[in-house]
Amino acid sequence: MPFEKLMTPYKIGKMEVKNRIAMAPMGLNAGHKDGTIDTDEIDYFEERAKGGTGMIIMGCQFLTHELAQGSLEGYLDTTYPIPQLTTLCEAVQRYGTKIVAQLSCGTGKNAFANMYGEPPVSASPIPSMFNPDLICRALSVDDIQTIMKQFAYSSKILKDAGFDAIEVHAHAGYLVDQFMSAVWNKREDEYGGSPENRMRFAVEIVQSIRSAIGPDMPIIFRMAMKHHFEGGRTLEETLPLLKYLEDAGVDAFDIDTGSYENIDYIFPPAYLGDACMSEVCEPTRKVTNKPILNAGNHTPETALALIEAGHADFVLMGRPLIAEPYMAKKLLKGKRDEVRPCIRCNEDCIGRIINRLTKISCSVNPVTGFEKRFQLVKTTEPKKVVVVGGGPGGMEAARTAALIGHDVTLVEAAEGLGGQLRSAATPPFKSQLRELVTWYSRQMEILNVNVKLNTTINADSQILAEADEIFVATGAVPVKVNIKGIENTVDILQAHLDESKLVGDHIIYCGGGLSSCDSALETAMKGKKVTVVEMLDEVAVGDHFINKASLIPMMLKQGVTICTGHKVLEITSNGVKAVKKDGTEVFIEGTTVVASFGMVPNSTVARAIDEKYHNKTHIIGDCVKVGKVGGAVRAGMYAAMSID
Repeated sequence: MPFEKLMTPYKIGKMEVKNRIAMAPMGLNAGHKDGTIDTDEIDYFEERAKGGTGMIIMGCQFLTHELAQGSLEGYLDTTYPIPQLTTLCEAVQRYGTKIVAQLSCGTGKNAFANMYGEPPVSASPIPSMFNPDLICRALSVDDIQTIMKQFAYSSKILKDAGFDAIEVHAHAGYLVDQFMSAVWNKREDEYGGSPENRMRFAVEIVQSIRSAIGPDMPIIFRMAMKHHFEGGRTLEETLPLLKYLEDAGVDAFDIDTGSYENIDYIFPPAYLGDACMSEVCEPTRKVTNKPILNAGNHTPETALALIEAGHADFVLMGRPLIAEPYMAKKLLKGKRDEVRPCIRCNEDCIGRIINRLTKISCSVNPVTGFEKRFQLVKTTEPKKVVVVGGGPGGMEAARTAALIGHDVTLVEAAEGLGGQLRSAATPPFKSQLRELVTWYSRQMEILNVNVKLNTTINADSQILAEADEIFVATGAVPVKVNIKGIENTVDILQAHLDESKLVGDHIIYCGGGLSSCDSALETAMKGKKVTVVEMLDEVAVGDHFINKASLIPMMLKQGVTICTGHKVLEITSNGVKAVKKDGTEVFIEGTTVVASFGMVPNSTVARAIDEKYHNKTHIIGDCVKVGKVGGAVRAGMYAAMSID
């Protein structure tokens, strides 16, 4: 078995975990204002335990309602939450999975501006992360001693609820990290100054937890080994700090990198690549013999490599297990090609929390967060289903309909499945999109979906007349703009799919949307001079700011020139004439111009089919409204589930 090493047991203290795949802590934002967690959260974690995950670390539970200045996960200042937490523990433990509660005294300066009413607390009176004009309130020594009592109280609640271990949330520049790090800790009392004093807050937390739970229940400590910003804690500064924690009674270290000053490392997007925080494991191993856990864009392959190298003992996967709850079981059974990949888009997990203040789901697995509500029930009346279009919406509609038990035919005009994903997936940093297309293709095989490629459908096609249900997912096409010289351009889809179209050494992209930026970065990485011309004041508008925190610096590092506030006036055979906001006209000389002015629904065929077969037609995805992968996938699943 290729992934055998991942399936071996390992101990943290006296707790034996059945395999090396653990779920990284990630908040669901599904808690209730009385401190309890939602039943949907229990269903969510139970599904990952059922899927074979060795250990699950919950998103952080807060000590008190006042300190819960992050996503809504629940808090532990009364015994009221215990019964619901016990239900969670036993729902997970019934599958042999260990369940770990992550305990937090709050985000401190990192509190989102829309998630607090009072100024956040911190180690020192420093600016709030998301509102620098707001100065944090420094905790007094009396405040700190109250927090220590709260840690003991909350830890006893977690033990009584039935958790197998407790993890201290001390990474990402949250409150504990703010005490540990000189860049934020400006105190002059016993909690500031020397490394020993700066570690006192963390050490007393561990001691308080231990006093409440006794000697046998493991304590894990999650921390960033380096911060990735000027003045932040370095790896060399962090390594000696582990000894203070070991002496205090920590049983294992959950290590990563980053802070909210480099937020892309907190929720690493595709641009950071695979195993983007594993480099801290080997040096950490040299200074501690405690078990090491590591997260950061891991795949089954990077997980195996890390464990086989001996640099870590558990590989943490957060978003990969959101996308694929059954990863461990599929790897155990030799079904690697059935593992649905996380595409690292951050749109429907953390994006839903930050942008919409609602609970998480997943772009490629819309069942996430709705495990009981969106259960598929096998039909007793199979129907003939025809899906027109093989993009993400069409493929998901076909997959879901086939899982329900219908007879499905998928018709695609191109030579391969994927739709716009085929072009979006060409850059090396979009490997997970390529894997998603491969995964869907494999699902079509497994589920016996009849796939017809290179086949064009119109409203008069006989296959539609014979169908009981029709799903139309014909996607989107590039906008046709009325600009002089537009015939001198290569459209963005061609630019992605056929690099031979990008002739010469200076490529100009007209339009700075995400697809354009990705292609521009890919082209620059191949050594060409690249300029992006965008009418708005920023590029990649609509992409999540966490992703842009990686994308834009990478573009600049690769030498991409970004011209925002430039409206294209004319495109010639050797460049682009544009006008700035102040009315100044400029000419940008280049060898190839790429037109990337956006996409519009490809709805002509969809409208014709709907007009002829309205009562059995479902139009989904970009041919209704241009959106993102998650919207198309969700629409495809919903449509297939709606078949009577």
